[in-house]
Amino acid sequence: MKNLKIIFTFLLFLLFSFGNAQKIGVVDTDYILNKLPQYKEAESRLNSQIDTWQSELQNLQSEYEKKRSAFENEKVLLVGEQLKLREKEVMDLEKNVKTTTSLRFGANGEITKLRTNLVQPFQDQIWNAIKTMSEKNGLGIVLDKSNNVNVIFLQKRYDYTDKVLDILLKDTEKDKKNSAKSKK
Repeated sequence: MKNLKIIFTFLLFLLFSFGNAQKIGVVDTDYILNKLPQYKEAESRLNSQIDTWQSELQNLQSEYEKKRSAFENEKVLLVGEQLKLREKEVMDLEKNVKTTTSLRFGANGEITKLRTNLVQPFQDQIWNAIKTMSEKNGLGIVLDKSNNVNVIFLQKRYDYTDKVLDILLKDTEKDKKNSAKSKK
């Protein structure tokens, strides 16, 4: 009798654990981002700004190199105040190059901040679409295979990337229709 209770309890436990098993899905947020036309447009504007800054920095670097070279060549001819003044001019340009590089291209530079501000709204939209899709499909866990999650094998039926993308693109179409109506 006691063994029967243990077996019955074990069977109930197994049934309960199978009934509560979580469904797992996988999405690729990088793929989704690259398929969103608004993201591509915003990224293009950011890349254009980066190109402009790189050009400005190259011009500044070139100016510094010319001044430094001229200073090195004329150094022996300069005396007193002239020497100090030219040396300070070259040092200030070098400092300006380093400061500009750090402010724009450094780890906490303008580009990093702009890229974060660019991506954040799209990540929020993707998050909301993933939440909607996971609720529709009864998923308990959703992994992002673009964020260094090693997915060795994935059956297509567990890849929900296209479903999330469909939700986002439908929302985009709704927004376009609503803005077109409000313009009329």
